[in-house]
Amino acid sequence: MRLRLIQIDAFADRVFTGNPAAVMPLPGWLPDPVLQALAEENNLSETAFYTAELPTDATPPPGADPAYHLRWFTPAVEVDLCGHATLATAGQLFDDVHPDASRLLFWTRSGWLPVSRSGRKGELELDFPAGRLGTVPDGDEVSAAAVAALGIEPEHCFQDTDLVYVLRSAAEVRAVTADFTTLARLPVRGAIVTAPTAADGTSGAGGVDFVSRWFGAEAGAFEDPVTGSAHSQIAPYWAERLGRTTLSARQLSARGGAVHCVVDGDRVRLRGGYRRYLDGTVTLPEPLG
Repeated sequence: MRLRLIQIDAFADRVFTGNPAAVMPLPGWLPDPVLQALAEENNLSETAFYTAELPTDATPPPGADPAYHLRWFTPAVEVDLCGHATLATAGQLFDDVHPDASRLLFWTRSGWLPVSRSGRKGELELDFPAGRLGTVPDGDEVSAAAVAALGIEPEHCFQDTDLVYVLRSAAEVRAVTADFTTLARLPVRGAIVTAPTAADGTSGAGGVDFVSRWFGAEAGAFEDPVTGSAHSQIAPYWAERLGRTTLSARQLSARGGAVHCVVDGDRVRLRGGYRRYLDGTVTLPEPLG
């Protein structure tokens, strides 16, 4: 069996920046162990698999736009939400299959996720559910272990899909050195560290309002270059704190990447660029097992 593999740098304005994702169109779903093995072999933070066949339990799509069933796998697990691999998948479909479409719809573990052309060349806009940060209870052992593994003294501690730690400055975020061995043992998807860019902690500086980094735990990743799902969790916090709904963010990984965020009620729109890096073919043995 031969399958296409397209590698795309997402939230990137040029190759070798942003977050690389593998995109693999499928004629039909393969067994989950095969999908997991492919993601492990690809050895990127996420591999996106999609088919044109919607599952029987999918709710009706919110519109007549082209619709697909999309799933995401890290090298270790299937995840409920992934931003950069969704952006990469949409980019591949817009380029190869739907050059005249303005919007695509993806049925996922997180429901329907629309992706639209942003109006800026080479950029797309994701429409994601907004996160709901809760306060970490005093004495929480998992959070305490994460704080120690990150070597931080957070100003505020929250939790949603990930643990979220607000630091005082971008310099503190940049200086974090994580103990991945400890993080990998924690029963949480990952940990986000984030901070304002301005010295007063209230307004943007240098065209960027807030910065972040994301470190994996159960997800099986170490540091993710640019994490769309992390921004859907923390953008509402920064919108409330900074007093505006349109925000510019940057993830301070080694590769780096920019994410433009718009908070709209219970949704967050994330805009970013994508750059195609590789088109290839995977050959699988048959029968699969």
